[in-house]
Amino acid sequence: MDLSAVREQAIEATARAFWERDGTVPDQDSDEWEEEYRRQFEIVKTRLAASPAAAAGAAAAAPVEEAALAELTGQPTQLRWAAQIRTDRLQEIRDRDIRKWLATTWLKAKSWLDTRDLATPVFLQRIAPHYAEYRRTAEERERAEKAKREAREAAAAALRREIEAAHITADGLAEMIDAAERMPPAPIREKLVEIEVEGRNLRVFESGDELTLMVLEKSPGGRGEYGIERDEGLVADLKLYARALELS
Repeated sequence: MDLSAVREQAIEATARAFWERDGTVPDQDSDEWEEEYRRQFEIVKTRLAASPAAAAGAAAAAPVEEAALAELTGQPTQLRWAAQIRTDRLQEIRDRDIRKWLATTWLKAKSWLDTRDLATPVFLQRIAPHYAEYRRTAEERERAEKAKREAREAAAAALRREIEAAHITADGLAEMIDAAERMPPAPIREKLVEIEVEGRNLRVFESGDELTLMVLEKSPGGRGEYGIERDEGLVADLKLYARALELS
């Protein structure tokens, strides 16, 4: 059995166990780390001893996802050497997530050169706290993004219920626009809403006249521009419909 492979897997499993349980990884010199490492070491050793195929796989080099390797930065004379050190190091690390993190965030050539003489198990111990912090930050960001999505979805659902309760539809708004009293054209200001209905495109705007809304219409029959009487109820419905379009 390849004990270096066992140690490497045990180190990875130890860091993962602390992270999943506590959300942090203690110092590798602590008794807490040592106790968990010994436990994981025995688990890995037992598993590999029971499975010759798994033991063979543990000794094999991990494939490096070349397409995922980000470009290194540093002195031109260091880049090629550091790139080779990185490739060799990544081939020795079995954990796919750790490889991806290193390949996309460890971008300083000097960092790879400074750690080139470390055995892979020692290297993994050295980076474990940094990887744990990365995982914590990534999960916090994912939770925040999920909360934002859920808030948007809840707002959209509430708005849909409000629109349904008010019986606001594109057809109904077009009918209200057609039925409104025509007004003289006025200077166009901010757009309230754009409505698509039965081949018609109606863009409704505030205007320089507080009593007038301006409508720009496109239809199979051509283009038109006209004013309609500004009704507060119609404006409220138009704004509500516009909000629904933004959230859809």
